[in-house]
Amino acid sequence: MSSEASQETSPGYEAARDELVEVVRKLEAGGLSLEDSLALWERGEALAKTCEQHLAGARERIDAALAVVEEDVSQA
Repeated sequence: MSSEASQETSPGYEAARDELVEVVRKLEAGGLSLEDSLALWERGEALAKTCEQHLAGARERIDAALAVVEEDVSQA
């Protein structure tokens, strides 16, 4: 699956972050069965990975933009 296709099926950063906050809240509240807790934990791990991927992509874009600015400055 291409990265574009995976981005279409995965939530955006803000949606993933918000859902992750809700997952953590539910886990911290307790009172869930072991199976429900494990399912939430797995969902939280997937959401955390999605957030990390979005942040890594943002870092790459920033680095690329800074490289262009630095190149322009060095050529001036």
